[in-house]
Amino acid sequence: MDEKIPVTVLTGYLGAGKTTLLNRILTEDHGRKFAVIVNEFGEIGIDNDLVVGADEEVFEMNNGCICCTVRGDLIRIVEGLLKRKGKFDAILVETTGLADPAPVAQTFFVDADVRDAARLDAVVTVADAKWLTERLKDAPEAKNQIAFADVIILNKTDLVCADEVSEIEARIRAINPYAKLHKTVNCAVPLDAVLGRNAFDLDRILDLAPEFLDGEDDHEHEHEHHGLKHYHDEDMQSVSLSIEGDIDPEKFMPWLQNYVQKEGASILRAKGILAFKNEPKRFVFQGVHMLLDGDLQREWKPQEKRQSRLVFIGRNLKRDEITRGFMSCAA
Repeated sequence: MDEKIPVTVLTGYLGAGKTTLLNRILTEDHGRKFAVIVNEFGEIGIDNDLVVGADEEVFEMNNGCICCTVRGDLIRIVEGLLKRKGKFDAILVETTGLADPAPVAQTFFVDADVRDAARLDAVVTVADAKWLTERLKDAPEAKNQIAFADVIILNKTDLVCADEVSEIEARIRAINPYAKLHKTVNCAVPLDAVLGRNAFDLDRILDLAPEFLDGEDDHEHEHEHHGLKHYHDEDMQSVSLSIEGDIDPEKFMPWLQNYVQKEGASILRAKGILAFKNEPKRFVFQGVHMLLDGDLQREWKPQEKRQSRLVFIGRNLKRDEITRGFMSCAA
């Protein structure tokens, strides 16, 4: 796992502030080497004084980062980057503001060479505090970007009052209760809030939502969550389940694969940490639509209780069917 280069997919509606964030990564003195793949180089408006060298479609920055544009096939570009000498610490891929991030994220599950060398680390969505509520009404992509995210940067919070911020936060939580949320002005977040999240690991989700463990599902209860109003989003929801103790991999793996093949179109993201019978290590998986990737990671710690947890985020999910299927995999 650890040898793989982490990939961050950066998404967000037009004008939300992705460029500001990219510029920080490409120019700040953070001492790490990132490769940044952008849709249109011109849009970034990179300060030319900071570009130290350019060959073909790749620009090197004076802080050690490199930048290239997607003109054609993302897989080809990523493969090219992975072959470059002096590998970098991470790859960041920006999607266009109008796009659904799924196909970009899926790239990192599809191609064998890419999958061996890189792994999807997190999907980061930049949202505009002033316009998000409007966008959620009229732009299905904006809602997809929120649902899809592991990290949400709610930017431009200086343009709205505190009540509006809590209202927007509640709307976001109705769509995606599990993403880590940062409220910012000019996308000023520490870079490690965005990069190297290891969103694969649900421990990050547990920081945010201890109720995740109780298998307690927010949507059933109209409760005040940290003093926030609770919204219910009609077509987008999340299902989170946990089983105490072990599950049987012989049952679980076929069930999961069949289920995402069948329902993949409505499942945006799937994640889980599982305790397999007779296996000292935790099995961790994540999925985008019908593509899944998973492996055994660290051992269960002595003080941890072995349990299996699963999250699906998507449209019109069949909660009862998922629950029945998952529960039938208990060892």
